[in-house]
Amino acid sequence: MLIKQPADIPSSDITPHSTYMRRRDFLAALVTLPIAGKMVTTTDGQTTKDAVTSYTNYYEFGSSKGDASRNGSAFKASPWSVTIDGLCAKPGTLTLEDLLKPHPLEERVYRHRCVEGWSMVIPWDGFPLASLIKRFEPSAKAKFVEFTTVNRPEQMPGIRRRVLPFPYVEGLRMDEAMHPLTILATGLYGESLLTQNGAPLRLVVPWKYGFKSAKAIVKIRFVEKQPLNTWQDANAEYYGFYANVNPDVPTPAYSQATERRIGDFFQRRTLPFNGYADQVASMYAGMDPKKLF
Repeated sequence: MLIKQPADIPSSDITPHSTYMRRRDFLAALVTLPIAGKMVTTTDGQTTKDAVTSYTNYYEFGSSKGDASRNGSAFKASPWSVTIDGLCAKPGTLTLEDLLKPHPLEERVYRHRCVEGWSMVIPWDGFPLASLIKRFEPSAKAKFVEFTTVNRPEQMPGIRRRVLPFPYVEGLRMDEAMHPLTILATGLYGESLLTQNGAPLRLVVPWKYGFKSAKAIVKIRFVEKQPLNTWQDANAEYYGFYANVNPDVPTPAYSQATERRIGDFFQRRTLPFNGYADQVASMYAGMDPKKLF
């Protein structure tokens, strides 16, 4: 009788491929995080996973598009906790597992638009930010939600270069934060987030430019006054607080009327509010669209 050694046994003989591909469903069940369903908000073809995980803006790891995937190996996304405080009735600090338990994950397929003129279509796994906000019962004085990201210069070489004022801070108006399109993402393409995509918890606001989607969030704070977000602090001439996609408002250096979808050769017309105008434009009725960037 021939007895195989472990090294001689193909992994497919131990775990069937179909079971391996559903490993995330099994892990999710252990922390009561069922995949609730798929919300498709665009019919555009999805960007390849390889592009989404290798071509990113993440200045904590460096200013080039490939720096986060090259320099992120030292980053530790577990264990993780998030502090929620400010103008709310139930502040606290929770582990990621405790933070997620009441919120079934949903797959959301969104357009993702970056200010430099390129875009992607990404299937995120996450849950509505609104469901988390309600849990902590913000007061009537809370008009904005401020997000602060992790600040670990020993693991994030871009912080040591001081290309931006870290830690990275972002903010949303309360109605923006409560909108059903706004999610906290924990995964993409059916798998957990990688470091370069903001592991373990990031914001996704699909009608805004990508810099509004804070990565590796460690603090959420309910505040009365509009937060000073990092890019506005660094260069207010280019970056405002709202960052709504508006093809009719150029930056001081270039037009934003067109964009290139990663993987495509030709440019395409940029859509107002990144294609979500029918769902979000009413929140800005009566406001000067040029001031919403």
